[in-house]
Formats: sequence, C-alpha cells, structure tokens
Amino acid sequence: MNTTQREIGKISDPLGETLHQLRLNGSLYCRSILTEPWGIEMPAIEGKMMFHIVTRGSCWLKVGDDEAVLLRQGSMVMVPHGEGHQIASDPSSALTALFDIPVEQVSERYEVMRHGGQGHLTELMCCVVSFDHVAGQHLISQLPTLLLVDGMGAETDDWIQSTLRFITQEAGALKPGGETIVTHLADILVIQAIRQWISSAPEATEGWLAALKDRYVGKALAVIHNEPERHWTVGTLAQEVGMSRSGFSARFTELVGDSAKRYLTNLRMQMARKILMNDPAPIAVVAEQFGYGSEAAFSRAFKRSVGVSPGSVRHEYS
Repeated sequence: MNTTQREIGKISDPLGETLHQLRLNGSLYCRSILTEPWGIEMPAIEGKMMFHIVTRGSCWLKVGDDEAVLLRQGSMVMVPHGEGHQIASDPSSALTALFDIPVEQVSERYEVMRHGGQGHLTELMCCVVSFDHVAGQHLISQLPTLLLVDGMGAETDDWIQSTLRFITQEAGALKPGGETIVTHLADILVIQAIRQWISSAPEATEGWLAALKDRYVGKALAVIHNEPERHWTVGTLAQEVGMSRSGFSARFTELVGDSAKRYLTNLRMQMARKILMNDPAPIAVVAEQFGYGSEAAFSRAFKRSVGVSPGSVRHEYS
C-alpha cells in the first residue's frame, strides 16, 4: 500500500514503513550437512546479505581480521554487507572455496550441500538475499559488519527464539514442503532480527536511523521513500509533517546529515540507476518517471549524484 491509498499524515511508524521496504529478492537457501573436520571460504558477494542459521551442532565464523565467533545450535548470524568470510568446525580447519563444493538442487531457491570428513555433524541453513528498494538497501548499510542473534540468549525476543527453534525442527524433519516453510520463515526472521537490533543497539540512536525515529523527519523520510517520484519540495514536505519550512529544513539537515532536497535527489538517482541497469526503457522515459521534464536536466542531476552519466550506466550493464 502506498501513500496515495491512505492519508500520509497518519503514518505513525516511519521506521516500520522503512522496514516494510525490506522486501527480499533473489533469495537462495542452502541446507548444509557438514561433518568434522570442515571449513568453507565464503566469497564476497556485492549487494547481497548472507546469513547462517545453526540447526544442529556448532561452528565458528570469522570475517576479515576480526576474531572468530562461536555459533551454537539455534543461533543466527548475519553478514549484512556481503563480505567474504570463513565458517568452519574449528578456527584452524582447512578451508574449501564455496563454489568448489558440489550441491544438490532441490528447487529454484533451495539446495543441499554435503561436505567434510567423518566426525561430528553440524547442520546449517546458509542463505544469500538482497533487497529490492533503495531505502531498504540504505537501512542495511547502517548495520554492523556482523549481527549475531543467539536463539538461547535472554536478550532475544521470544518470537525470534521460537522461530529459530521451529526452523531447526523443520530442517531436521525433512517433511514434504519443509523447504518452503523454512525459506519463508527465514525471510521474516531477517527482518525481525534487524528490528531487534535497531531497537536495542546504541549505534541505532544516531544518524539516519535516529532520523527515522524522529516524529517529524521520520514521517518525511517515509513519504519520500513511498513516493519518490512525487513533486516534493521542502515546503510541501514541511506541510505534510506539520512544521514550518525553515524549522523542518534545519531539523532534517541536522538529523540526516544532508538537506531534504539533496537526499530526495540522491534517492531518485539511485533508483534511476537501478532501472537503467535492468530495464531497456529509453533514458527520457526514466527521466520522466522521476519528474524530470527533459533528459538533459535528468542527466545533469544523475551525474552530480552518481558521478557518471546515465548513458554510461546503461552501456556498462547492457
């Protein structure tokens, strides 16, 4: 539902509105059946989030030069920025590149991997997902390098704990349709885990995330994210949220770190860039979609924001 289908002024949860933009796209789930000793070198995957749910046993995960983290049964770890990482039965285990390990394709979104020696068994759900909205991608960029959700931890929401337990049961039972249940639950679990982090992490009280929680600026961000093509001005945004133009402009810049006009333009240009990468529509059509009356004006704004011309983006991905 967008803001043309309801009264914009009634948006009371801007953070919830942005979480709504976290629609997962291009998800792939792999049930990993691993026996000691084993180690997997996960490649960096730009623009994707990777996460692992330990459904049986335990293992270690390491990102870059950070210390290895122990993952227990019933826990989930997210690598939000698609960084390469290592996951293994022991921090000293030899590693095999992910794409060198054969898998069994069960469905378009689900596969099974078997790897390792003859020792103790560990089972994981390993997942790769992306988000198809610029606002959602912006939110993901605010997350830490690693986000660990301990399903047994006292600080973890009951809903998340029970969902992790249910995924563990489904992954182990191998009942008909189990992979469908697991993938849908895992999609929801990602958003719930992000919601919990935002509500509890000290880092989430600053910058763009803090702005989303603000009564006025958060509401403005929500309507911008919902209708970026609308002819917004600082004045109309201020009117929508019930502030004076000058007061709103100063508050937006203070909390977001950018002016409302520049934020809106950059958001539009990032959305336009995505369209140009994936859609053969003429540049003039894309320009009109984002409220530009001429291709030349759109091209100037695009180059100022993205750093290259719309034509070069189209050429790069054609």
